[in-house]
Amino acid sequence: MADRAATIARFLAEHGWADARRVPLAADASFRRYERLSRADESVVLMDAPPPEEDVRPFARVDRLLLSLGLSAPRPIALDESAGLLLLEDFGDRTFTRVLAEGGEEAPLYRLAVEVLIALQDGFDESAGEAAALPPYDDARLLDEAALFVDWYLPAVTGEATAPDARQAYLDAWHEVFPLARAVPNSLVLRDYHVDNLMVLERREGVAACGLLDFQDAVVGPVTYDLVSLLEDARRDVDPAVVEDILARYLDARPGLDRAAFEASYAVMGAQRNAKIIGIFTRLWRRDGKLGYLPHIARVWRLLERDLRHPALAELRALLDSLAPPDLRRVPEAAG
Repeated sequence: MADRAATIARFLAEHGWADARRVPLAADASFRRYERLSRADESVVLMDAPPPEEDVRPFARVDRLLLSLGLSAPRPIALDESAGLLLLEDFGDRTFTRVLAEGGEEAPLYRLAVEVLIALQDGFDESAGEAAALPPYDDARLLDEAALFVDWYLPAVTGEATAPDARQAYLDAWHEVFPLARAVPNSLVLRDYHVDNLMVLERREGVAACGLLDFQDAVVGPVTYDLVSLLEDARRDVDPAVVEDILARYLDARPGLDRAAFEASYAVMGAQRNAKIIGIFTRLWRRDGKLGYLPHIARVWRLLERDLRHPALAELRALLDSLAPPDLRRVPEAAG
């Protein structure tokens, strides 16, 4: 710990921020930490991503890519890749989440968010520049994520490890529906595209008025994924009328997109994401001692059940009904 503090102190001294006032910012579900550094009328954000658990290079790569698309990612000020340290432009504190909590209108914020997503997908070329180094959101990655449900959540509510044959049947069911997810175009997928990671930048206009955060895990995958992330938010309920409006706006911008293929892809990506989140939130509690995510599991179950109503997911729904019947669909801590 002392060595890490010394490394940070050297980094700040090298870049002229040694005497800055340092205030911790909100932590997230990773090993990364953030601080706001202030001096006179200037401020920057320090990202502390200690290796080997964390790696700042993916963030820096996607940051450059987003800036090249004319979007508002934080401008990098200083970077030490080997030390896992990065100084970034400070976007302030007005996340969409905070604005909503203060009584801001939901619909305009979500409209801005979908316009940013449309602009991102319109400008993205997966074969060019920084994009060429991004990993694909392939079946192996999707299956590893979906497996978090049977590896963490099910044991927490049943009291025993998932049987190997049941686990394999679960993964096989997902593998069968992934082709439906891929029946839409690919694009840059930020993966955590929701109101906690979107900022109101009042001095900017158009899509630049939305600041983007937490995109270091970006991949190339189906265009539906970030829409699901935005509209099926694990931490807050989104007005159904707003969901309908945003989906209509997105589809209006994509007149050549097959609607049936879009709806199936959206359902598969939604179900996969929500099953993954249920597993992640359980793991954060059991492995990392982070209790704050547990209360959201009931909401995520509702979202998962809604996604599973799509006819193309009937077999997957039946399997989940067998593995996790209604009496097991609860906050894991309640299992004692």
